[in-house]
Order: sequence, then C-alpha cells, then structure tokens
Amino acid sequence: MLSALRTAAPRTARAFSTSASRADVAKLTLVGRLGREPEVKQTKNNHEYVTYVVATSTYSPPDANGERPPPKTSWHRVLSFQENSNKYLQTLKKGALVYVEAGYELREPEPDADPTTPSGQRQIFLRHETIRLLAQPKSSEQTEHESQ
Repeated sequence: MLSALRTAAPRTARAFSTSASRADVAKLTLVGRLGREPEVKQTKNNHEYVTYVVATSTYSPPDANGERPPPKTSWHRVLSFQENSNKYLQTLKKGALVYVEAGYELREPEPDADPTTPSGQRQIFLRHETIRLLAQPKSSEQTEHESQ
C-alpha cells in the first residue's frame, strides 16, 4: 500500500537553488540575554531606530584535571529599523533570554582613516530581522531568594 503512494507521489524540486538571480545572504542567529534595555536613537536624517545588546556565552571543554574554565561572554549590538518591531523591542527588559536572527554585514576600514577611530577599524553591523522572547528576566526578588 505504501509503495503505491510512493510511486504516485510527485517528485519535488530541490529547495536549494544555484541560479544567479538570488542574492547572497549573511545571517547570524543568537540565543542569549539582553545586556541592557533596548534604546531608541535617531539617525542623522531623524529616523528612529532601536539598538539592543545580546550577550552570548561560549563554554570551553574541561582541562586535563576535569575543571571547566569560566565561560567567555561575547556582546552583540543589533540595530532595528523596523517600526513595528521597534515598539515590541521597547517592552523587553534587561536579562530577558531571546532568540534573534539578524543580517550580518562586515565593513572594512576606510583606507586613509585613523586606525584608532571607528572608520579606521573593521566593523560588524547586525541588522535586526526577528526576535523571540524565550524567558523573562529573573526578578530581583528571585535572584535574592536563590542566593540565600
């Protein structure tokens, strides 16, 4: 019976395409905690955007003695120019566990710029695409109760 279904089912096309009409994509997926509450800022042209910081941790394997070194924290600054998302982002609190998808852009330094200035350094820009709240931040009462 199942073999009849297999032979009758139409073959599907590959989901991956090698055509030149598709743009290249650079995305970053983060799962971490908000390092501070999202902030509303303005561009030079007076357009509002929201910036937020996500902290992620990398854990190293145990050493020869079986001891694990402390995790390393990386900080990722994400910029959102989406009006509807910006309203939601402003409701999130520091410490919230979030899942973020962001477009990734690497900008090379300007050739004649001073290396001690931002324009003279390689910069990574993360443009907000989606965010999901995975867990609310622990309240200060919970944290105090757990530490006692």
